[in-house]
Amino acid sequence: MVTEMTFTLHPQLAADTLHIADLAACRVLLMNNSNFPWLILVPMRENLREIFDLGADDYRLVMDEVKNIAEKFAAFTKADKINVAALGNMVPQLHIHIIARYANDAAWPNPVWNSGVTGKPYDPQKAKSIIKELKEIF
Repeated sequence: MVTEMTFTLHPQLAADTLHIADLAACRVLLMNNSNFPWLILVPMRENLREIFDLGADDYRLVMDEVKNIAEKFAAFTKADKINVAALGNMVPQLHIHIIARYANDAAWPNPVWNSGVTGKPYDPQKAKSIIKELKEIF
């Protein structure tokens, strides 16, 4: 289980996201890119880079949270496909992307990374509304 400890979000994740909620294991963030409905889950443990760095109990808890959030996010967004990935090539802190994809989105069927689609931050009122709705379902 995740124990009480100091948790620091990587500065790049902090700059690129908006806080939604803290679950038992993960911090849930909204990527501030209105082109793609996109969540990031960050296990609230220090010094994790890879999924296999999680202890057995933490691994089960994190994967349960990823599954739960992905299912709820899929229903919320009515996406054609949900992409789930833990890449970490640019940000070394372990984080899991949950991205709602649509057959008509700007990057389909390619990955959203390096798609040539410039990120567009959410309008602050729209972000506030989305975060409120997501808090209610998570």
